[in-house]
Parts: sequence; C-alpha cells; structure tokens
Amino acid sequence: MTPLTVPEINYGALLPLLIILGAACIAVLLEAFLPRHQRWPSQVVLSVVAIAAAGVALGVHASGTTAEDLTAVGETNAVTIAGALSVDRPAMFLWGTLLALGLASVLLIADRSVEPGGAIVASAMERAAVGGGKPVSAAPGTSEDRGYGAPDQAPTMQTEVFPLMLFALGGMMTFVAANDLLTMFIALEVLSLPLYLMCGLARRRRLLSQEAAVKYFLLGAFASAFFLYGLALIYGYSGTIRFAEISDSLATSTRSDSLLFAGLALLVVGLLFKGSVAPFHTWTPDVYQGAPTPVTAFMAACTKVAAFGGIARVLYVAFGDARWDWTPVLWVVAVISMVVGAVLGLAQTDVKRMIAYSSIAHAGFILLGAMAVTEEGVSGTLFYLLAYGFTTIAVFGVISLVRDADGEATAMSRWAGLAKRSPVLAGVMTFLLLALAGIPLTSGFTSKFAVFSAALGAGGAVLVVIALVASAVAAFFYLRLVVLMYFSEPPADGPSVVVPGAFTTVAITLGVLVTLLLGVLPTLALGWAGSGGFVG
Repeated sequence: MTPLTVPEINYGALLPLLIILGAACIAVLLEAFLPRHQRWPSQVVLSVVAIAAAGVALGVHASGTTAEDLTAVGETNAVTIAGALSVDRPAMFLWGTLLALGLASVLLIADRSVEPGGAIVASAMERAAVGGGKPVSAAPGTSEDRGYGAPDQAPTMQTEVFPLMLFALGGMMTFVAANDLLTMFIALEVLSLPLYLMCGLARRRRLLSQEAAVKYFLLGAFASAFFLYGLALIYGYSGTIRFAEISDSLATSTRSDSLLFAGLALLVVGLLFKGSVAPFHTWTPDVYQGAPTPVTAFMAACTKVAAFGGIARVLYVAFGDARWDWTPVLWVVAVISMVVGAVLGLAQTDVKRMIAYSSIAHAGFILLGAMAVTEEGVSGTLFYLLAYGFTTIAVFGVISLVRDADGEATAMSRWAGLAKRSPVLAGVMTFLLLALAGIPLTSGFTSKFAVFSAALGAGGAVLVVIALVASAVAAFFYLRLVVLMYFSEPPADGPSVVVPGAFTTVAITLGVLVTLLLGVLPTLALGWAGSGGFVG
C-alpha cells in the first residue's frame, strides 16, 4: 500500500490568500452572532484590516523572493499545495492589484452618506407594503418602503455583502494563481457565486437589480458548464489537469488533436465570459446597469483582473506551445470585442451601460497583450489590468455622486451642464474619461502603448491598426459626455451632486492619483510587472 504523502505547503507564500479567506469566514460568524447595529462597523473594520494585512504579508513575501527562488523547489518555491497553486511573480503582482482594488471597493460599498443607509438593500427580504407583496423599485422614505421614515433615517445596509465580497476576492486570488484546471474551476465558482448575489442587493431599483442578478447567474452557469466540459476534454487528451503536464503532452500525446482543440475552445469560452470579451459579453451591459454601483465597480475592476490573469496563465503555461493554433481564433475574438465595444458604445444613453461597452472594448485591447506570449506581453497585460482597474473604480465612484429624486442619475441627458453645478466633479470625470480614451499623461495611454507594443513585436501589426481605429471610435463617446457636461445647459430639474463621504472620497482620490501616476511615472509598476514570467 502506497503511503500517504503530505504535500508541501508554503504558508509564507499563501498567507495573503489565507488571511482573506479566513477573514471571510470570520465575517460570516459576525453576521451570525453580533447584534444588527454592531455588524456594519465590525464588518468594515474586519474587511479593511484583512485586506491591509494581506497586502503587508504579500509585500514581505515578495520582497524576500528572488527570481531564482521562484524557479527552485525550496523554502520559497512558487508551486505549492502539491502543485495546485503557483505563487510566481505575475501572481503576486495580480494579488497586489486585487487587494488594492478590493480595498477601494470596500470603501465604496461601506459608504452610507452618498445613499442614506448605503447602496445595499437594508433587508434581503424587503418587500413593498403594496403591489401584492412583490418587490418594487422603492426608495427609502416612500410609501412603498415599509414605512422606514425619512431618507436620512433609512436603515443600514445588508451587511452580508462584506463576507460575500471577501469570498469573491479570495476566489479571484486563487483563480489567478491556480496551477491546474480543477483548482481554477473551483476558484471560478468561489468568485462567481458571491457576485451573483451581490448584483441583486441594490437598495434602489430593486427589480432591475434582481433582473441583473438572474441574468448574470444564468449566463454564468452556462459559462461554467463550458469551462467544465472543456476541462474534461483536455483531460481526455492529456491524461492530466496540471498546466505544465498539459504543455508536455502537446508534444507526446498520441490522442486525436480534436479533443485538444475542442477542449481548449470550450475552456476559453468560459474564461472570456468572465472577462466580458465579445461575443461572450451579453451579460455585461445589463449587469453593470442593474447592480449596485459600488458592486459594479468591484466587479468591473477586480473580475477583469482575475479573468485575464487566468487567461494569461492558461495560454502561457499550458498551451504556449500550441499558440500557432489558437492565436488566429483569438485574433478574431479580439477584433470582435474591440469593434462591438466601440461601435455599440456610441448608441448608449446610460452612463453605466456606456462604461460597460467601454469595458468590452478594453477587453479586446487587453487580449492583444495576453496573446503575445512574450515577456513584453506579460508586462503590458499586467500593467493594463492595474491601470484600468483603478480608473474604473474612480469612474463608478463619480457616477454614484450624481443623483436625483429617484437615486443615481445615470441617464446621459441628466449630466447636461454638470460642470456648472460641480466643476470639480466634472473635471475629475473628464480626466478619468480621457484616461479610458488613452490620452497621454494618463495611465490609459501608457497601458495601451504597452500592450500595443507587445502585440506589434509578436507580429500583430494588423491587430494594432484595428485597435487604434477602435480607440479613436471609443474616444467619441467619452468626449460626447465631456461636451455634454461642459457645453450644455443643465435642466431645470437637473440632478444634484452629493458631497461624498470620507470612504467614497478616499476611493475616488486613490483612483485618480494612481491613474495620474501610472501615466506620468509608470516605470516602477512596469518594472514589477515584467520582473518574471509564469511558473507552472
């Protein structure tokens, strides 16, 4: 009988992930045992402290880990837990990005001054007093809101959102470090299920929020099924689920290549769905619009990082030797995503939906770097994810501040003349939109330059030309909103601009500063992003 072998576990490398998942479990216990009035402050403190502690642990480990350590099996080996996770340089960069974005997202979610009581619904079982018991899109203080009283007396938020967010964040960290397909699938579910629930927790416009959650859940279930079926076919081809062994089997397997290509196609479909890459993007506009805006910010920034971190790891480590087979297909997908995002974004009349189509176009740009399969491709992709994430967090923070009697004023027509009402907010939004458009001296320009250079070096000149045209088209709908804010008269019943609370102010300020610094001084971040490749 073969003796049981205990796998090596590098707790130092895994400590950031363990802190986040441990804090998520503690947060569940807080929900169970604390009185309701004590939950919000306890959950906020726990979430912020856990993310900060995980960041410190990551910094300590990264500062003492060299490139030689990451390729050796020793005290600081990158591959741990019997090869299930690979904590290499790209994984550590992505973990740092996710933790930073997660901290900003926690602050947006926790804010209770922009929306009295918070953007998250006060009770998961909240129902209207009228309308046959059906949930309605009611605002606190209306006759349809169970008589809670004036908006400034609105009850606090449903604090289960904090453990859900921590579990999602832990799933994302596991996803980008997964070293085999089964671990990646489990991480995919751990990050996805909390997001499905969080999307349906909006205090305002309840039906729209719940519809978004159902759409995301149903389409996400299909994407997970594609991923799992692809996993099975790849296992049938290679006899393994580990990335490094799959790579070895590409040269030695005697089985039909049909299993390989069918499995890879299904696997990539599941991954592209999470990255909002067209034509697997249909959930994105509806979910971005319907979800609570702080949740949309978290999902738009962090899920993009996790999805493309996973895509890059799969393509580089497991299927790098077959790139001549999958590259033409991803070229077509990247072009579709850029064109769909840029063209359909022109037709949007809602700010959140416009940013959704912008994210689809950006997904095509990021895919250019991920397809390069070079050190420049890794560096450019990681840098782009960092830059895009912080800009997006700040954009949704600004969107949450423009409000009218019905809540957030996301219709573009309601933003007319915003500069006359709040020059500072309009200026911040203009700067962020110019960053998304890729204007110089912003992180958007530097990140696009990085991925376009990587794609050009890998022989993708045609793709780069298409990307430049798509960027120019997308810039039109960003500038259209800028023109609307500065050169239109505000409507008489126009929305007001809410003074942000401390949490929202910190989140927006952090996003703006990072967007500016990565545009002016990108060297440090680019150097860290390019400090090492994926280890399988």
